Amino acid sequence: MKRIHPYSNLVSDPVKIPKASGISQNVDEPLIKLTGVWKIYQMGEVEFVALKGINLEIYEGEFLVVLGPSGSGKSTLMNLLGCLDLPSKGTVFLNSRDISGLDESELALVRGQMIGFIFQSFNLIPTLSTQENVLLPLEFQEEGARIAQKKALYLLEIVGLSDKKQNLPSQLSGGQRQRVAIARSLAVNPPVILADEPTGNLDSKTGDYILDFLDNLNKKEGKTIIIVTHDLDIVKYATRVVHIRDGEIEKINILRKNEKEE
Repeated sequence: MKRIHPYSNLVSDPVKIPKASGISQNVDEPLIKLTGVWKIYQMGEVEFVALKGINLEIYEGEFLVVLGPSGSGKSTLMNLLGCLDLPSKGTVFLNSRDISGLDESELALVRGQMIGFIFQSFNLIPTLSTQENVLLPLEFQEEGARIAQKKALYLLEIVGLSDKKQNLPSQLSGGQRQRVAIARSLAVNPPVILADEPTGNLDSKTGDYILDFLDNLNKKEGKTIIIVTHDLDIVKYATRVVHIRDGEIEKINILRKNEKEE
C-alpha cells in the first residue's frame, strides 16, 4: 500500500501544511458531541420521528462504526454528524462549537474545513476529470491554484490513480471512482472522514482495499473515521460500534481492532 500522509512529502517546492483544519488540542473533549438530539420530519399532516433523544460522543482518533438496518435512522444520524443537517431538538457540537444554530453558509464553511465525505454512490461530478473532482474542496476553501494542483496530484498518487488524472468518472471502474472520492475527502486534510456505506457498490476485494486504506488513515495519521453501514464485516475495523434501531441507540460496544463482536 502506498504511503498515505496527505502532502507530507510534496516533491519540489514543498508546501507547509498545518495540522488538520483547526482541530482543538484538548483531547479530553469530544470532537463531535450530540446531546438530546431529535430529528422530526413533517410529512403533510403527519410527523415522522427519525431520531429520538440521541446522546453520543466521538473522540479524536476513533474508528467508529454506526451499524443499523434500513430505516433505523443511521442515515439521518450521518447527516447530523456531518453537519449536513440540523437537529429538530437538542444540540450538536463539532470541535466544541455548537453548530445547531448556524445558517447554511456558516455550516458549509465548518464542514468544509473539518469533515471529508465518502459516499456509496461516489458523488463525483460526471463532467469533471478525476483531478478536477479532487480539486473541488480546495476551490471552495479558496486555496491558491498552484498549491491546489500540487495537492490534487499528490492525493491521486496516494490512491494509485496518477495515470487517470484526466479521465472522466464514466471512464473509471467503481473501485477507481471510490478511490477518487477518498482522494477528494482528504483534499483539505480534515480531521474527520465520514463514510456512508463506502463499500456498498464494490466487489469484496476492492471493498477490503478501501477499508484497509481508511484503517491506515486512522492508525498512522490519527484521522477520526466514522462509517455508517449495515455491513457486519466492517465491524472488525472499529474501535467502537454504535448500534441504532428505530431512531434510538440500542447499545455501544467497545472493541479492539480486528476483534469480532460476540
